[in-house]
Amino acid sequence: MNEFPVIETERLVLREVTSKDAPDMLVYLSDPDVVKHMGLEPFQSIDDALDEIKWYKSIYEEDTGVRWVLSLKSTEKVIGSCGFLNRHPKHKRAEIGFELSKDFWGKGYASEALEAVVAYGYHELELERIEALIEPDNLPSQKLVEKHGFMKEGVLRHYEYTCGKFDDLAMYSMLRGEYFKC
Repeated sequence: MNEFPVIETERLVLREVTSKDAPDMLVYLSDPDVVKHMGLEPFQSIDDALDEIKWYKSIYEEDTGVRWVLSLKSTEKVIGSCGFLNRHPKHKRAEIGFELSKDFWGKGYASEALEAVVAYGYHELELERIEALIEPDNLPSQKLVEKHGFMKEGVLRHYEYTCGKFDDLAMYSMLRGEYFKC
């Protein structure tokens, strides 16, 4: 992957993050309601947002993932992100993750972005399997992935240690053949 891919949907431009996006990112990543299921403490400073930007860039450079910021077509404001992490090209699988500013919850933006990123994963990255690891009490995210065809496989007990505690994670997946049947 050389040139960062840009994806356009009806209302969003999914694009590469830049340092100019740090203030918008700080707004939603400092919100405890947004980060409570992400295994992160709320961001405290612009430096926290800049560190997140570095992480987005590093996973792309290392070919272990790709994370797009979600920019409104109408204003170019960044309202969240969506993308792949823990990508394993040999096994043709990756995890999908997403977050959205609380001001935009319930308006279909996460669904629009998820649909576009899943399509990119199957069409461009030629993935066989896309996984979503979601905390069991994060019902909105579970409903979102189920709406897009992901199936719950089970719960990984004490799978991650974040914010001073072990977290269970529900494992969801969609296989290539399931996507192309839709």
